[in-house]
Amino acid sequence: MDPPREKWKNKFNEWFREVIYKAEVYDYRYPVKGIGVWPPYGMKIRNNVISILKDLLNQTGHEEVLFPLLIPEEILRKESEHIEKFEDEVFWVTYGGRKKLERKLALRPTSETAIMEMLKLWIKDHTDLPFRIYQIVNVFRYETKATQPMIRLREVTMFKEAHTAHATMEDAEKQVRSAIEIYKKFFDELCIPYMISQRPEWDKFAGAVYTIAFDTLMPDGRTLQIGTVHNLGQNFSRAFEVTYLKPDGTHEFVYTTSYGISERVIAALIAVHGDDHGLVLPYNIAPIQVVIVPIPYKGTENTVFELCNRVIKVLKEIGLRVYLDDREDITPGEKFYYWELKGVPLRIEIGPRDVANNCVTVSRRDTLERKVISIAEIKTKIPELLEDIRRNLRARARKWLQQHTFFSEKLEEAANIVNNRKGIVVVPWCGDTDCGLNIEDSLEGSVLGIPLDLEINVKGKRCIMCGKEAKTVIRVSKTY
Repeated sequence: MDPPREKWKNKFNEWFREVIYKAEVYDYRYPVKGIGVWPPYGMKIRNNVISILKDLLNQTGHEEVLFPLLIPEEILRKESEHIEKFEDEVFWVTYGGRKKLERKLALRPTSETAIMEMLKLWIKDHTDLPFRIYQIVNVFRYETKATQPMIRLREVTMFKEAHTAHATMEDAEKQVRSAIEIYKKFFDELCIPYMISQRPEWDKFAGAVYTIAFDTLMPDGRTLQIGTVHNLGQNFSRAFEVTYLKPDGTHEFVYTTSYGISERVIAALIAVHGDDHGLVLPYNIAPIQVVIVPIPYKGTENTVFELCNRVIKVLKEIGLRVYLDDREDITPGEKFYYWELKGVPLRIEIGPRDVANNCVTVSRRDTLERKVISIAEIKTKIPELLEDIRRNLRARARKWLQQHTFFSEKLEEAANIVNNRKGIVVVPWCGDTDCGLNIEDSLEGSVLGIPLDLEINVKGKRCIMCGKEAKTVIRVSKTY
């Protein structure tokens, strides 16, 4: 059963806000615009996602750090292109109590400048390279557009930023490729489909040589940027005078990269997999992987709960997160609805008939299909079912993205796809910046960039805007 996405198209924001609130994932009622709260259940999801990301980074030579929230104004301004982009988004601290500060302090919008200030103290010799660190922190940006929970915020609470330094541009390029592979594995773990594009020059990260972005498609036909990788070259190291001693005794500026992810990935996780019943979570992310709902009749309570506890013991022995819903004040049907809303991958129902037949009834969250499994099969069948659910979530999400990606050589047709939010359109492009900006204006969308995950032959094709020979193709869509 595929999620009924078409009916959400015009009310996706309403659906999303309702689900994250009712499922207790994220509470957006905090009395400051663009700021939300993670309740306990949402925090468990958040921590499970972070754990996967940390493992991938730790396995690839990154070490975790923690930098201050406050950045002095003069440090933030050292890289001119960087501050020019962020200046309108910065929150400034100008008072300490009642006393006006001698210098303004910024609440970090991102940490390149703060980290470079310390790298010049930490990196001295070529033996200090490569240098790879990351942190997961809050960042603040004065978002002036319409804010949306988890998607467009003024306080981003789950900002993972990795920063690396290298001896050569070639090494920095290798790190960019490595970062892309890390993100691919990460999004595959979450079963989130993605597109990888090199952002156009006019939309790259401020201070970067180039930016590579991961985007996914939301149910309302708009794309959401869920990850970025930046090759910063020597732009920041020159501004901050971060050099290293080469083996020949000369000094050279380091080459740096940075790459970031935020709670947008959890928004994408919810949006891509959810349905009319609520959340649908891959088992590796779900706070509760299996919920057991006893259905005793009068006089069978002892035998039903005895079997429930036997099943719990078996599932815990194989490392699963299990919860017994033994509430007496609501019906089994209400419990079914509650745990479907929460996105628990598997529900096990145990009643007197199951006790008599030495079996359990299992319901999948992704398809809502039910099947009977014998007690003897639980240890093998439940893990198999959980993995099959994850495979199905990944496959149907990829199918959704593929079905809503189009190629067009006609301006009117491409505009129709973008304006009606049918998905992403790939169009031929001559490579000229002015032409690219005109494409954005004409299609009333945003250029996501040049696809790095598609092979499209442009021989003989003409730019959709100017008609000149196409040098490549670009993705265009409505975006958040």
